[in-house]
Amino acid sequence: MSNRRIVITGIGLASPNASNLTEYREKLLNGVSGIEEIDLRYFGKAVAGLCTFPETKYRKKKENKKGTRAGCIGVYCANEALGDAKLDMDHYDSSKVAVLIGLTEHGTVETENEVYNIKQYDYDVKYWTHHHNPRTVLNNPAGEITMNLGITGPHYTIGAACAAGNASLIQAVQLLRLGEADMVLAGGISESTGSFGIFASFQAQGALGHHADPTKVSRPFDADRNGIVISEGGCVFVLEYLEAAIKRGARVYGEMVGYAMNSDARDFVLPYGKRQAECMRLALKRAGMRPEEIDIINTHATGTRQGDTEECKAIREVFGQSDKTYINNTKSIIGHAMGAAGVLELAGNLPSFYDNLVHPTINVDNLDPDCALDNLVVNEPVKVDSIGVILNNSFGMVGINSAVIIKKVPDSV
Repeated sequence: MSNRRIVITGIGLASPNASNLTEYREKLLNGVSGIEEIDLRYFGKAVAGLCTFPETKYRKKKENKKGTRAGCIGVYCANEALGDAKLDMDHYDSSKVAVLIGLTEHGTVETENEVYNIKQYDYDVKYWTHHHNPRTVLNNPAGEITMNLGITGPHYTIGAACAAGNASLIQAVQLLRLGEADMVLAGGISESTGSFGIFASFQAQGALGHHADPTKVSRPFDADRNGIVISEGGCVFVLEYLEAAIKRGARVYGEMVGYAMNSDARDFVLPYGKRQAECMRLALKRAGMRPEEIDIINTHATGTRQGDTEECKAIREVFGQSDKTYINNTKSIIGHAMGAAGVLELAGNLPSFYDNLVHPTINVDNLDPDCALDNLVVNEPVKVDSIGVILNNSFGMVGINSAVIIKKVPDSV
């Protein structure tokens, strides 16, 4: 495996509060929530983050109807990422382009829809759609992107719960360093807001947040937090070799310099700060960095009592001696986008390399003492002299942890 330097040169996204990076960054800096109340079949009123984007910009309405919501989001984000990178599909051999998409789950929405549909026919399965199988296979969202763009290289999805977005970036780096691809479209997608079962399950666990004001439901680190907000969305990055990016005069968002994944091996849903700390330490070791070299930690914190506390313990353990590391949270603004969470959250922080602003965690009215981290950015953005390195945490059910480290690439390179 080579040590060739790998960079991000394009970002395409659809989040609950924006459909491009410029708008998204502005909303994050101003703490503009993307959370609203919805009426969900069988479940009733719920609070969620829905994304709005031009769904027929890159694919016809008929194609969207034949495909999936996840595929629709993915096709939009992938095309936007290529446009942002100023790349067209003639630049690279399509057989050397890969598509890797992280998912928390896939197929639940389609299955629920089909069961609902045949209910009106007294559950006669002859009315079950013949599109069901290709819509629900796990590689579907990545495959829909390849069909839209004519990509003939490898595609697959990565099921890593809510660490899946980070996992896709890690797999992309490994694929590039193995020489299996020259360019990778990597990211994550969530269509979870279309499933009443996901909402019902989180509610049964006592993990679904609630508040009179939908925009205040997602409140990580607040003493009165009571659970998560489920969101949909997607984000895709263009990753390529640094020398190739320089050769074509590309803008570089940042370099992938460190990463790690590990497992708690402990519980289905309860997080474990000790393993999270080990994950961050391993990412630092691979990056060849000390904790004090990290300028921003974007936390995974979802607004659950134990989850937030365990992550804060882990951060104190690893970064307790660093007085220049700022800490923020994106889910307070856009909710929890599941498989897309890690990449959406990283995307929202990458502009910090150029504006030197750390976007805030909002809705912290009564900071939990167990979450009172030094340099936690609360309610208002913070301006600093310079930002050069970001660490992005993403953790998930069944005890999966991930951390990626991105470094600013000087203009002189």
